[in-house]
Amino acid sequence: MVQDRYETTLRDGTPVLIRAVVPQDKPLLMDGFGRLSEASRFRRFMSGVTQLSEEQLRYLTEIDYTNHFAWAAVRADRPAEGMGVARYVRLPDEPDVAEAAVTVVDEYQGKGLGTLLMGLLAVAARAAGIRKFRAYALVENEPMVTLLEELGARAHVDEPGVVRMDVPLDPEILPDSPAGKVLKAMAKRVLTPVVKPFPGTPPYGVPRVQVSDAPPSPGD
Repeated sequence: MVQDRYETTLRDGTPVLIRAVVPQDKPLLMDGFGRLSEASRFRRFMSGVTQLSEEQLRYLTEIDYTNHFAWAAVRADRPAEGMGVARYVRLPDEPDVAEAAVTVVDEYQGKGLGTLLMGLLAVAARAAGIRKFRAYALVENEPMVTLLEELGARAHVDEPGVVRMDVPLDPEILPDSPAGKVLKAMAKRVLTPVVKPFPGTPPYGVPRVQVSDAPPSPGD
């Protein structure tokens, strides 16, 4: 059976539901953006973005689930409260590579959610034929840089103050790090992708597995 949602608890016991982003999530993303600190916004957008435009909201929520995919994390007990988002966008010139990004609302940072979102994003990406994530991060964004390094990425200076990091999604070569262990555990449980039963349904089978006991990672 195809599942497009994932339920678990974070390391502190917070219940979380992770599901595919849908067009109706525009208010959810606006609320989550409003709860990001100025520092978190700058780390994510690498600029002083203060609000999301209607055009940006359409781009972030009206996705095709193959070339552009996104997970939304919400509290399982309060589903209108967003906790984080993870997304990838396939690169047209490199179809087996996708640019990836993970954002976690400040109050839920440091609880394992970032690692969990990155792991589920990798599951969806591999099902869509993507073999490598490419991420850009500010040099001072230590949590994200550390998380990506735990997944085997190496930092390359893209421009002053910004590093480019390529993450291979092959579970056989993932390092034996906390984040690597999470991705390996999820990869073992990936279901075979199936044809969409109706338009707009994400074509990925995502298992309900418990990884809240995974070792903590400094990058989440």
